[in-house]
Amino acid sequence: MIRVRAARGRNINNAADANNMVELDQIKIELGNLAAPLAELESSLGVSDKMQRIEELRRLMEEPNFWDDNEKAQRLSKELKDLEDVVDTINELKTQHSDIGELISMAYEENDEALIPDIQNEFAEFSQKLDDLRISTLLSGEYDRDNAILRLNAGAGGTESCDWAGMLFRMYSRYAEKKGFSVEVLDMLDGDEAGIKSVTFQINGTNAYGYLKGEKGVHRLVRISPFNAQGKRQTSFVSLDVMPDIEEDLDVDINEEDLRIDTYRSSGAGGQHINKTSSAIRITHIPTGIVVQCQNERSQFQNKDKAMQMLKAKLYLLKKEENAEKLSDIRGEVKDIAWGSQIRSYVLQPYTMVKDTRTNQEVAQADAVLDGYLDPFINAYLKWISSGSKAGQ
Repeated sequence: MIRVRAARGRNINNAADANNMVELDQIKIELGNLAAPLAELESSLGVSDKMQRIEELRRLMEEPNFWDDNEKAQRLSKELKDLEDVVDTINELKTQHSDIGELISMAYEENDEALIPDIQNEFAEFSQKLDDLRISTLLSGEYDRDNAILRLNAGAGGTESCDWAGMLFRMYSRYAEKKGFSVEVLDMLDGDEAGIKSVTFQINGTNAYGYLKGEKGVHRLVRISPFNAQGKRQTSFVSLDVMPDIEEDLDVDINEEDLRIDTYRSSGAGGQHINKTSSAIRITHIPTGIVVQCQNERSQFQNKDKAMQMLKAKLYLLKKEENAEKLSDIRGEVKDIAWGSQIRSYVLQPYTMVKDTRTNQEVAQADAVLDGYLDPFINAYLKWISSGSKAGQ
C-alpha cells in the first residue's frame, strides 16, 4: 500500500527542509491521535463478532443444499459480503496506519525529505477512508440500508427548470456510479424542448437510502440561462423526494376506493416496448394525495405491482409518524418549489458556489458537485442530524 520512492532525495539541510520536518512532525502527531478513534471504531462495529459470523456463513455456503432455497441463499450471500466489506475496511485501515508510522520513522532515520510527499498522500487517503467509515456508522435508521427511490419534479420556469431537473438527474446518476451503486429509471417525462419534467429512479446499493435521505427538498440553480437570448441570469427550482425501497411485504390496508389508477404510454428510454402499449401505471392515493408512477417494467401488471409497492412503503412510513411535521418530512412534501424553500443553492454565475442552507456546508467547485461530488454535503447532513441539530430526525 505504501509507495516508497526507489531513489532517495537530498538530505534535509536547509530552511525549506526544516519546514517539511515540521509538517512531518504534525502528521506524526495527527496519526497518533487517530489510533484511539480507529480502535473505538473497530469495537463499535463489533468486528470480532462479525468475523465469527463470517466463518459461520462460509460453513453454511459449503453445504451441498445451500442453494436449494435460492431466496435465503441470496440473502445470506449478501450478508456475508456486507460483513466482509466492513472487516476488510477495518483491516486495511489498521495496516495503512501502521505502514504510515513506519514510513515516518524511515524518513526520520534516513533524514530523507523525498519520502514526505508519499507520507502526505498516504495520510490524506487514510484520513478520508477513516472519516468515510465513521460516517457510515451514522446510518443506523430502520431503512438506511435499503435502496433509495428518488423523484425529481421541475418547478415553474418551463424549459429552464426542466433542464435543471435533467442536470440533477445526471448529478445523482454520477454520484451513484462513483459509489458503485446502480441506477434504474422507473418513470420519466421529458421536457417539451429540453431536460426532464419529472423522473422517478431507483438507486440500488447498500445504504443508498441512508446516504441520500438528506437530499430531499428543493434545489435552487442560479446561472446565465442558455435558453435566454438576452443572456440574463436566471433562477430555477426543482424538488426532490426520497424514500426507501422497502422490499418486505408491508402490512398496509389500502381501500381500493381510495385509489385512482391511470394507464398511459411509456415515454423516454426503454427499448422497443416503449410508446407502443399503455403499460405505464400512475396510482393516486386520494386521501393523502400521494402519487406513484412506474413505466420501467415490461408489462402493465409488473408496473402496477412496483407502483403498489412504492405506495405501500409511503403509507407505511406515514403511519409510523404521529405529528404533522414528521409526516410532511417523510412524504417529502415541499410547500412551494420556489424562493425560500430550498435546501441547497447551486450558483454558477457570477461566481461558483454550492451551499446547503441547513448545515452551511459549502463547496466552491460547482462543476465537481454537478458531476456527483456530493460526499461533503451528505456527510455534513449525517453529522448534523446525529448531533440532534434537527428535531425529530
